[in-house]
Amino acid sequence: MAIEIEDKFDVPADFAVPEFGGLQGCEEAVDLVSHRLVALYFDTPDLRLAARGITLRRRRGGDDAGWTLKLPKAKGARTEITSPLTRSAKIVPPELAELVLAQTRGERLVQVAELETLRKVTSLRGADGRRLVEIADDHVKGTVFGEDQHVERWREVEAELIDGDEAVLKKVGKRLRKAGATPSDSGNKLARLLGDRVPATTPTALDPDSAGGVVVAYLASQVAALTAQDPQVRRAEEDAVHQMRVASRRLRSALKSFSSVITETEGVQDELRWIAGVLGEARDLEVIRERFAGHLDGLEPEVVVGPVRTRLGDDLAAREREAMVTIGAAMSGERYFALLDRLDAMIVNPPLTPLAAGKADAVLGKIAGRTWKRVVKRYDAAQAIEDAEQREIAMHDVRKAAKRARYTAEALRPLLGDTADDLAKRAKSVQTVLGLHQDGVVAQQILLEEAARAREAGEDTFTYGLLAGIERAAAERSHAEFPAVWAEVTES
Repeated sequence: MAIEIEDKFDVPADFAVPEFGGLQGCEEAVDLVSHRLVALYFDTPDLRLAARGITLRRRRGGDDAGWTLKLPKAKGARTEITSPLTRSAKIVPPELAELVLAQTRGERLVQVAELETLRKVTSLRGADGRRLVEIADDHVKGTVFGEDQHVERWREVEAELIDGDEAVLKKVGKRLRKAGATPSDSGNKLARLLGDRVPATTPTALDPDSAGGVVVAYLASQVAALTAQDPQVRRAEEDAVHQMRVASRRLRSALKSFSSVITETEGVQDELRWIAGVLGEARDLEVIRERFAGHLDGLEPEVVVGPVRTRLGDDLAAREREAMVTIGAAMSGERYFALLDRLDAMIVNPPLTPLAAGKADAVLGKIAGRTWKRVVKRYDAAQAIEDAEQREIAMHDVRKAAKRARYTAEALRPLLGDTADDLAKRAKSVQTVLGLHQDGVVAQQILLEEAARAREAGEDTFTYGLLAGIERAAAERSHAEFPAVWAEVTES
């Protein structure tokens, strides 16, 4: 996988690419061999990939022949995933088809267009010979397949960062604009070719200052965050499961908190809880495995007895891999696709209440305040319970209420500013200290289970006892710290 940083420009047919000699930071400009590139583009018949800024192509010619999947830009860069050229020009490699399942949802991928490009490349080199930026001057012939098959021709210029810094890329762009190039309105050649054939995925136009406008915009951002992590999770990229799980939790929390603004979402909430649970097992195993590794690294070598690192490392990693298989199966199933369909429908045509038309600061400010009152109410109810074990269970509900209050405040930060920052900070403090206690309790339970397996195998369990003591102390420490934290966040 590669990260692609590039700028695209529209140019007239008689455009003259400027000289780049003397550009600060570049030693020389080298003209490379011209290429004829022929790319076949694949999509669903209703262009679901194009609608979301995704391109999937099979290209012949040039230095990068093969299959390429480009995901939408994030922070100025596009994720590019490649696969070697295959013999078939009609069947997408399964590993790439899987990465767009969140968009295709089982619909077949077919050839939708062909782009034939005559490309001349100028390579800008540094003093050490490094390729800093490459400028591609493209003469393009595009063919749309289907009932309205037709051909279009145009010219464009791309400046791609190779091994330089973005300051050089900006200087190149400035020189191109001075020569008459204009920044392209199309994210890619395919989008330009398909034009208005690409279906719109934008939500119903809402007043951005209304409660409904703010809520739907936030929900849309979290749906985008969830689907953006889908291919990363399928590739088992670092932190991807965590990020997708957080997006699903933020969505569910927002739907609960803003139920007076957007209604009839109980079914979606249930399904978001389901997918968060599916993702949760692998994420929890990853966290606990890294936690135990840190503890073991901090112990003196002589007290690490027996194959404890294997059980708490390799064995937990194996369970994590099994959990990832479960995630893959769930994310390739109809239940997951149905959830994505419902999320899309909710954003495009949100079921809003009359309250959604109200001013955002007035309506949503009250909701944010109520989420914190809910935390206080849960805490008071927990403290009124005499039985210690039942009180602990109730405090777990306090932690969940604090997390919801935090997510709500963070969602409203652009609207409420310092008020939201203060609420988020207080809620996070409560969530964190109670979470540390919960983590210690869960870790002790896992250690007991692993120690029992070790004992059955005739292994020494001394180190498991040490680790359990560390976790018990951590849980007790956070428990002892909580009253002071609570006093701090509730003082007014």
